[in-house]
Amino acid sequence: MSDTRPPIEPFEGDFTRILCVVAHPDDIEYGTAAAVHRWVGEGASVSYFLLTRGEAGIDTMHPDEAAVVREAEERESARRVGVDVVEFGRERDGAIEYGVALRREITRAIRRQRPDLVVTGTWDERFGGGMVNQADHRAVGLATLDAVADAGNRWLHTELTDEGLEPWGGVKALAVAMSGTPTHYVDVSGEHFEAAVHSLEAHDAYNRALPAEFPVPRELLGMILGGGGQAVGVEHAALFDVIRRG
Repeated sequence: MSDTRPPIEPFEGDFTRILCVVAHPDDIEYGTAAAVHRWVGEGASVSYFLLTRGEAGIDTMHPDEAAVVREAEERESARRVGVDVVEFGRERDGAIEYGVALRREITRAIRRQRPDLVVTGTWDERFGGGMVNQADHRAVGLATLDAVADAGNRWLHTELTDEGLEPWGGVKALAVAMSGTPTHYVDVSGEHFEAAVHSLEAHDAYNRALPAEFPVPRELLGMILGGGGQAVGVEHAALFDVIRRG
């Protein structure tokens, strides 16, 4: 049977404030950081909101130590693609549960940053390449989808208004990374790919704890972004399922 899906189109839009919402340090660095580097270079203000500090992500390091190390690595990783604002939530790594409380926490970040584009990861059970998606990723992705709508509703999460965070309905689009059904792409060939490699390399302690057979950052991003590029006819591309709003 032939593939009848529409072609993947260039992702265009006059976005000036972008918020990336993910579960763990390094989630953004598996491809999205290349697009972030391009967006920053085009003049957008980009901020990160991570629900955990990834404290359960290094088998050989106690979570109390890992939290400190991984937060520092994420801040350095963000700096390498031009991002200065990196905020962390209070969820426990590996134990994030979808629900109203999680939606509220993400809504708080959206109202605080007031973006016109929100970026998150897929909530599908599998990534686009077929690998099983982790539970935290699924919960955060789906909660972000809902929080984008929640952020503009004055009568949801009313305690946020009490905190001085007025409703924000200015999100024009949600871009979902690692989806099996991408609709748009960002060409990240050249300097953007190189910046993404440099950014992922900042997760030094985490990378060194991975199995020996796990691809190094350049090889891994070459597969992810190179595969995206092959799908759209450029050298490297970050693919997104874009949900337009309004």
